[in-house]
Amino acid sequence: MADAPLVCTLSLLAFSCFLQAYGGSCPVLECWFVQEKMGRGGGFPAAMTQVKSLLHIMTDGQSQRTKSQQQDSSDVDSEIVYYINDPAGMLCHPSLYPHRGSVQKPQCEMNPIQPHPATIQWAAALTDSALSPIYLQADWFSVALQGLNRQLVLSSVMRAPTADKEPIVVLSVFSKTVLVEARHREPTLLDCGFWTNPSSPLSGSGFAVEWRFQFRGEGRTIVAYDGKNDRLAKGLEEEATLDFEGLHKKGNASLILQEAKVHHSGTYICTVYLPYLLAQVSINLEIVEPPSLSLHPSALPLTVPGQVVNIQCEASGFAPHSLEMSWEFRGADGKSMSLGSGSVTGQRQGWDGTYSQSSRLVLDTTKVDLGRGGEVICVAAHRGGMRQASVTLNVIGFSSPSIEDSMGMVGVALVLYGLIKFLSWTFTSSGSDEADSKEKKEK
Repeated sequence: MADAPLVCTLSLLAFSCFLQAYGGSCPVLECWFVQEKMGRGGGFPAAMTQVKSLLHIMTDGQSQRTKSQQQDSSDVDSEIVYYINDPAGMLCHPSLYPHRGSVQKPQCEMNPIQPHPATIQWAAALTDSALSPIYLQADWFSVALQGLNRQLVLSSVMRAPTADKEPIVVLSVFSKTVLVEARHREPTLLDCGFWTNPSSPLSGSGFAVEWRFQFRGEGRTIVAYDGKNDRLAKGLEEEATLDFEGLHKKGNASLILQEAKVHHSGTYICTVYLPYLLAQVSINLEIVEPPSLSLHPSALPLTVPGQVVNIQCEASGFAPHSLEMSWEFRGADGKSMSLGSGSVTGQRQGWDGTYSQSSRLVLDTTKVDLGRGGEVICVAAHRGGMRQASVTLNVIGFSSPSIEDSMGMVGVALVLYGLIKFLSWTFTSSGSDEADSKEKKEK
């Protein structure tokens, strides 16, 4: 989190260079234009049409110059080509424009919308008057985009005079963390920012921010803030907060989780409200925590060939629940061999939401040649990283001696042979001397 200002600064510098390279315009953006078909009723779901459209993005408002320089694609109807003025330049983000010949394409969808007052209580103050301003009598559109490699998710609301093809962006909400992987019980930031067009009369009437959490069809509000009256909704997630100073000065609506836990995993929706308008982006958070391993027994007794050894490996405190456990043996010579997965138990979920699992290894030394022994290793493969735990196994009375042992025994045999020869020679020499002395006495 401490590096966030530096990252933002570098991103802004890169973005400025990108805009300078393209002057006041950006590459043409391909987008699907989706709207309901007219004339369908009777309680049936509205049929949808989806056609390809082109969006010419400009940042300096000089649309006539840009239109004369850019050519539309021949396979796109000219009636669904728009020339969008985006003073903030968010629609010019590099992740929205693939390299030439690239198979991957950014996701883009454009829809016509109708402005309406917000119904939630923390945004109701934005539209105190029931009368709609004349400014709303126009064509309104929303554009939802996701950049390549999940670098950006963006939602923009734009306005165009009726039947005009040159809308101007009024509100943009964006995030650079489409997918967040966080460690268990660590502070986590979910990025969300917004920009409002200062030339719009709606931008000076205040704003509201809401963060919602959704998981498996169920949702709840995490944080809700009325920026017009500087009021924070009470009774919501106590472990979540906003940077209120950055919210008002820089449009930083990022959500801060003081201590991310397993139950925080899910989809988060950041919604920003202006009078009669809203835009939102979704961010996925997943808690990824590798397991901690422990072996029982922690020290093995001396083992003889033919003995059966039982070892249990306990993996605990991991999330998500996907885990693969296996066993290896690394001999004194450094060579390794697989011992299989052992008997793996079912997973158990603890009070904090993390999981545990164990594997029991029955090692029959009559079936596996362990030589002089080595290390028995428990291996756990998890998204959070590979973890290992080992215990030393010493084998005595083994039947197949090593080369070093064989050489040692040869050396001992040579020493014994030399000692025997020396004693034999000594006794032989002593016997000969006694016999000579006896013969001399008899004479």
